[in-house]
Amino acid sequence: MKSIARFCGSCNCGCPELFVDLTAPVERQVVITDDFGQKVEMSLDQFGSIVEAAKTGTLDDLALVR
Repeated sequence: MKSIARFCGSCNCGCPELFVDLTAPVERQVVITDDFGQKVEMSLDQFGSIVEAAKTGTLDDLALVR
């Protein structure tokens, strides 16, 4: 698995991280881990839809919630 990005906030409880594993089955090549050791696995296409939503502003309101 190759680390792509680490998402550190200000909680001091660990950092979620984004990985890509091109040797994994197609439907599990993107892995996002959370602060507590859990993970979400998805395809590159599924992750692409998240990226597209971020680019178009669909996720902007969610990022402002605190």
